Amino acid sequence: MDLNGYQQAARTTARYPDVGQNPIYPTLGLAGEAGEVADKVKKVLRDADGCFDEQIREDLKLELGDVLWYVAQLASELDLSLESVAAANLEKLSSRAQRGMLGGSGDRR
Repeated sequence: MDLNGYQQAARTTARYPDVGQNPIYPTLGLAGEAGEVADKVKKVLRDADGCFDEQIREDLKLELGDVLWYVAQLASELDLSLESVAAANLEKLSSRAQRGMLGGSGDRR
């Protein structure tokens, strides 16, 4: 499945206030789901000595899917395609790599 195809399919399941004019809801959902991913990974470190067994990998796959869904919704709310977001990200990272700027901080380094 390509990213834009996923984005279009995911959009058909969007049920939140003011779909199409509400970037706040998917932003908050994205933060919450990213927190759930982080919490699961934290518990792997605490409870399983950092061993990502098949069950936790499946659980994380589902949580990462939720993250992706919210990214797709936010992109849609901002009239951005996931393909363009992904392409811009790779271009940015490639430029940083060529300039030896992958480390450090700041969006426009």
